[in-house]
Amino acid sequence: MKEIVASLNELDQVVSYLNDVLPQNAIIFLRGDLAAGKTTLTQAIAKAKGITSEVTSPTFSLQQCYLSEKGENLYHYDLYRLEHEEFMQMGLFEEFEKPGWHLVEWGSDTLKSFLEGVGYNVFMIEIQPQNSKRIYRIEA
Repeated sequence: MKEIVASLNELDQVVSYLNDVLPQNAIIFLRGDLAAGKTTLTQAIAKAKGITSEVTSPTFSLQQCYLSEKGENLYHYDLYRLEHEEFMQMGLFEEFEKPGWHLVEWGSDTLKSFLEGVGYNVFMIEIQPQNSKRIYRIEA
């Protein structure tokens, strides 16, 4: 596990580390309390990948899809209050077959175990606010 302490202005350190250690296609669970910085990290990742469109939380749409000018895909999910069975019934599981990074906010342990059980490599980033910075605990 890697731990990085960074302010908002230092998020490029976190993104750089992720680009170095994560494969081109990855499922990344983002964990943290409300307002911990999950969407902010997603925005920093999108910017680094060359995505110029506005990156917002997919709270009501469940999923946002972005394509960078470099041809890299980024998928952002918000599964708050969505149970594992509902996720499966909606057909969202098939989305993980698409190439790119899949950033999942509020993903359950059940979903993580399921994805690992069917052969996906699932990475975890836990974000914890600490004063004006955040602690990013990265399992990669």
